[in-house]
Amino acid sequence: MDRPIQEFTTYNQRSSWVSGWLPSWCPTSPTRLKNAEDRILQPIQMHFTRGHVPISNGNYIWTLGFNETKDLGDPDAQQASQAPRDEDSKIPLVLLHGFGGGVGLWVKNLTALAQSKRPVYALDLLGFGRSSRTTARSYSQEAEEQFIQSLEEWRKAVGVELMILLGHDLGGYVSVAYALTYPHRVKHLVLVEPWGFPERPDAQGSDCQVPMWIKALGTALNPFNPLALLRMAGPLGPLLLQGLRSDFKQKYSSLFQDDTVPDYIYHLNVQTPSGETAFKSMTIPYGWPRRPMMQRVGRINPMIPISIICGSRSCIDGQSGQAIREMRPNSRTDIIIIGGAGHYVFADQSEDFNQAVLEICGDVKDGEEAAECRKIKRTE
Repeated sequence: MDRPIQEFTTYNQRSSWVSGWLPSWCPTSPTRLKNAEDRILQPIQMHFTRGHVPISNGNYIWTLGFNETKDLGDPDAQQASQAPRDEDSKIPLVLLHGFGGGVGLWVKNLTALAQSKRPVYALDLLGFGRSSRTTARSYSQEAEEQFIQSLEEWRKAVGVELMILLGHDLGGYVSVAYALTYPHRVKHLVLVEPWGFPERPDAQGSDCQVPMWIKALGTALNPFNPLALLRMAGPLGPLLLQGLRSDFKQKYSSLFQDDTVPDYIYHLNVQTPSGETAFKSMTIPYGWPRRPMMQRVGRINPMIPISIICGSRSCIDGQSGQAIREMRPNSRTDIIIIGGAGHYVFADQSEDFNQAVLEICGDVKDGEEAAECRKIKRTE
């Protein structure tokens, strides 16, 4: 169904003997990750393409494309013609996964979202999945900028002019950071259970004190990356993952009765921890953002609508959506609650999630604005 894929994966030299030893201790490889991705994407029956989209410094972003108007990573392909097709005038929907995720976790959503003939792209963020495992930046702002610039370079390489940018968890944080830097490239922001918005509460004034044992564990694990334990477990890692996150099998049980999903998640997260290291530099104990997005979200261009999708059963802070709306009194900010869903709302209640996103996309004015943006590009 999809065109031949460039199979190449580069890894930067590891900085210590420990990080060099861990991957060989884990039963994984880039090939096993590819095979795991092949299995999790197998239920998708419609045509799609996959490929490495090259960006700067020899890096690349692994991308799935649906209804695309240009070959992935082909700088010579024409984005627009004298008589564009209907889908050419539709602003693409771009999906950014959360921490520890990858393109395969959208398997319950991609077909439905692509049925409208709108171009849909799903990306592995830089340092995650099958994208380049480049050297992560050590400082929070630099790590954030690395995510932003890799997304902008991807946009240029693919030839996307305007985006409906949808991000889950860490992807939501990156989406807002990108919109703050390149507001003229974002038509609509869709934040799905976004991470990194509220500040860490004052421990003395908080009603929810962190237990002492969690503080002690956090102190002990602070020098390590968030998923280091999974790699340290070596051959026992797959069993550890299935024991700790057995819920993932249930979330995708309508598609898979075996270990396809936990196997995919395992191979995503025991490769070289590049994006994971970047994420760690962006956090403070215990998973709070070093640079809370709530301090900046009010500076988003007021012309960019924001839709916030949350699960009614999520453990993530539920007050951020209302706070964002109050910070944008003259802008459109919608809050959508999906009943019966947790943090992985797109998997927990996929049909309701898909319908909500399709309605958001249906409200976007495509044709004239997309054509005007093409004119702007030709004058750049």
